Amino acid sequence: MESASLYDRIGGEETLRILTDRFYDHVFAHELISRLFKSDKEEIKEKQRLFLTQFLGGPALYSEVHGHPRLRARHLPHPISEEDAIAWLTCMDRAISALDITDDLKKELFGRFPQSAMFMVNS
Repeated sequence: MESASLYDRIGGEETLRILTDRFYDHVFAHELISRLFKSDKEEIKEKQRLFLTQFLGGPALYSEVHGHPRLRARHLPHPISEEDAIAWLTCMDRAISALDITDDLKKELFGRFPQSAMFMVNS
């Protein structure tokens, strides 16, 4: 029997919409990293939701719409420091902490992000 993906275990699309809304509320208010997000907030949130759906084991929505994620390449035009990555992770931690899921799922969900955030560091 195949185990459910993290995407399914956290509540799927509904939970990811809540997460991306809360996360970007923190990001756009953050004095250090808000500068990295200059385009339309709703477009940014939707791309993140599509990516997270795929990243957490749900349908490959991001790839269907935008092609391969190519995370590092897509982020190279933006100077991202280790301090920026830590700020991003802090915003994500705050957003995850507010979700109505178990503490074990919160820990597992957050655990998916540090390696990827640090992989984006390019300056």
